[in-house]
Amino acid sequence: MITSEEIKRRLWDGANELRGSMDASRYKDYMLGLMFYKFLSDKTLEAFKVSSGLGRITEFELVEEYTKAKAEYGEQLEKLIQASLGYYVSPEYLYQTWLNDINSGDFAVEKVTDSLNNFERTIAVSGDSDDFKGLFSSSTLDLTDTALGSNLNERSKSVKALILLFADLNMVALQKGDVLGDAYEYLIGQFAMESGKKAGEFYTPRQVSEVMAQIVAKTPGIKSIYDPTVGSGSLLLTVKKHLNEDVQKNLSYYGQEKNTATYNLTRMNLLLHGVRPEKMTIKNGDTLSQDWPEDPEHPNEGVQFEAVVMNPPYSAKNWNKAGLKVSDPRFEVAGVLPPDSKGDFAFLLHGLFHLGQDGTMAIVLPHGVLFRGSSEGEIRERLLEKNYIDTIIGLPNNLFTNTGIPVVIIILKKNRKNGEPVLIIDASRSYIKVGKQNVLREKDIAKIVDTYVERREEEGYSRKVTREVILENQYNMNIPRYIEATDEEIPHDVDAHLLGGIPQRNIDDLKILQSTVPDILGQSLKEIRDGYVELLKPIDEISVDILTDSRIAEKSKEIESKVKSYIDKYWDILRNIGVKSDLTRLMDEMLIEIKVILSEFKYIDVYDGYQIVAEIWKNALTHDTEIIALSDFYTAGRTREPNMVTKGTGDKKREEQDGWVGSIVPNQLIANHLYRDELEEIESKNIRIQEIETELSDLIEAAKVEDSDEANSLGEILNEAGDAFEHKSVKAELKKAIKGTIEYDLLSKVEKLFADKSALSKAVKADEKALKEAVQQRILTLTNEEIDNLMHEKWFGNIVDAMVGLVEIPLKTELSTLQMLHNRYVDTLSALDEESRGLESVFEALMNELVVR
Repeated sequence: MITSEEIKRRLWDGANELRGSMDASRYKDYMLGLMFYKFLSDKTLEAFKVSSGLGRITEFELVEEYTKAKAEYGEQLEKLIQASLGYYVSPEYLYQTWLNDINSGDFAVEKVTDSLNNFERTIAVSGDSDDFKGLFSSSTLDLTDTALGSNLNERSKSVKALILLFADLNMVALQKGDVLGDAYEYLIGQFAMESGKKAGEFYTPRQVSEVMAQIVAKTPGIKSIYDPTVGSGSLLLTVKKHLNEDVQKNLSYYGQEKNTATYNLTRMNLLLHGVRPEKMTIKNGDTLSQDWPEDPEHPNEGVQFEAVVMNPPYSAKNWNKAGLKVSDPRFEVAGVLPPDSKGDFAFLLHGLFHLGQDGTMAIVLPHGVLFRGSSEGEIRERLLEKNYIDTIIGLPNNLFTNTGIPVVIIILKKNRKNGEPVLIIDASRSYIKVGKQNVLREKDIAKIVDTYVERREEEGYSRKVTREVILENQYNMNIPRYIEATDEEIPHDVDAHLLGGIPQRNIDDLKILQSTVPDILGQSLKEIRDGYVELLKPIDEISVDILTDSRIAEKSKEIESKVKSYIDKYWDILRNIGVKSDLTRLMDEMLIEIKVILSEFKYIDVYDGYQIVAEIWKNALTHDTEIIALSDFYTAGRTREPNMVTKGTGDKKREEQDGWVGSIVPNQLIANHLYRDELEEIESKNIRIQEIETELSDLIEAAKVEDSDEANSLGEILNEAGDAFEHKSVKAELKKAIKGTIEYDLLSKVEKLFADKSALSKAVKADEKALKEAVQQRILTLTNEEIDNLMHEKWFGNIVDAMVGLVEIPLKTELSTLQMLHNRYVDTLSALDEESRGLESVFEALMNELVVR
């Protein structure tokens, strides 16, 4: 059973191995193009199989039957498949034919070029034919490019290797579970990361897409969605993912893309994700030069959409090459054109022009659009006066591979109530660093979306800003003007430094301790003068008193009970998922429910709990549920698969099987729970080996410091090859040594330690091999009860402790603050002065003593 994660990993590893030094942004066109051609070939064969009523049949036999039918029925068969798919691939041009040629030694790159060129002629002449035209143009898939190889033989070798990469993938079967679309989107994302600055042409980072899509998807009555700078189509598809199935079935997709290679990528991506040709309208063109899509009946209105999403080129220079005027219907609302040197607002106004009256638009732009002056300031003022700007979301810098600048998501609506404030969210500090990039976590995304939906205000994070306040700031929307970063640094108190004691106002600011355990906190402090206190006991003791208090224990117990009920509920659901189960919806349900549970408890960060569940899905459930859905829980639990490892480097790099691993039950977990005695035995032998190594090291050190000639000789022997002296050298020297001497005794001891270590090492190796084989066999005979116990541990083993631990986090944070305050003021300046004077006196006495001598 191959999962989507394994397909993704395999394809990306293959891409890295095959592309050599070719630029990632270029290689992606070849890889993704040929992958799509395999999909078209598989779809053609599937359509023929269904129309012919063929039963179970191998792919080789199916190709043969298709070839015979084509020879017999010719154009009639072509039209039949065309009517079903909108195209067909002739038998001689099938991907499978390329594979047969490779296997028979008759492969030629020209055959691939002929196949790709011929596809254009097999497209049905219909309203949807544009969706397939030009997909394999020589400008994007040039198989004569020397980047594939300096000569025909090298190019042939590269193309063959790429064709073989997809050979065993049934694209039709993979598309049904959206595995194919996910793998394609994953590859686009990976190529984007490798492409660096060129990635901006075709990819929006997943976490940014998620924020925009989840917000836009809240719009009621979505029938169509538009991305004027569509790139790879990832934004359109992410919005689709967050809509219910009924809406998805009837959703129309519109997009425009200037770059031809990326335009082809968009169409392939949408088709692979199951978007029907008649539901997608994608155009290859310059969004700003000429308005599109136009409504012929209403030329000054443009086609309106319920959802508009955009990630345009940032601050595009010379965007107005077409010489557009402010009279262009798209820019009339602003009353002024954006500056030629920065096209950000030109893209925004274009999207806004096509936004329906009850729709939602989300656009990501550089932070400068919030505060830059001149014509951009005028446009911002008009948008605010018209009440179109709904929400501004500040994101961290360095989220994109092609730029490190901070960006903002602006949400626009045309149906806002008069006087409704603008919501500003500052999420610029909510991220983690992964390699060189900053990344939004699942909890960061969830918090942004929830804050937007609930129009929630939070100090240092979000604020609803009225028109009056915006006017005071002269329409400058720079986020720091409205949201001050929470200053976690506590100002120093001069009196406390001079006279000692912790300021009472700092104690009063420990809101959670004051609210939860005020009595314990009060009993741990003593007033030393008006407004200042000191600790009566160490922080460690205060911490124990607080964390073991009955109120904290009761709260922890209540959370534990609710989380256990939560686990029990989803444990049964997860074990019984099937082919028809909607795993994405199930994950969303689990994430939402844990937020609801934790929101009942004061001072707990529900988003930390949300992240815990999100990590379980990422690390285990996404993979496991996919496998379970294809069989059943217990069958999957007793299934194993080859453990493939990569060996060798360069041209000798190869994959080899190294035993077996459980499909869902980890081998190590089986060993930990069912082979404890064997693991303990191995561990005890390893401990003894470490002890022997320590004894040998001690003997070396002893030999180094021993004063006798014999000991010095031994030291030379033992240090001959450094600290890692050899057994055979010691044996050789032992034969020369005279019995009864120190040298003989020490060498005998060393020789015995070596023999013991060698025997133990061999025993450990044998024990580990036997245990590995036993575990691999045990997978096949696990009982239902054992599978239950092992999988419960894998999925939910740490979740209760992690959720209960959320109770302690805010308490420990404030206890750390209390410790810091104590350390800051425990030594007064006068005490430090006195200590300094004392040290000076000692120093002077020592100096006088030296002078006298």
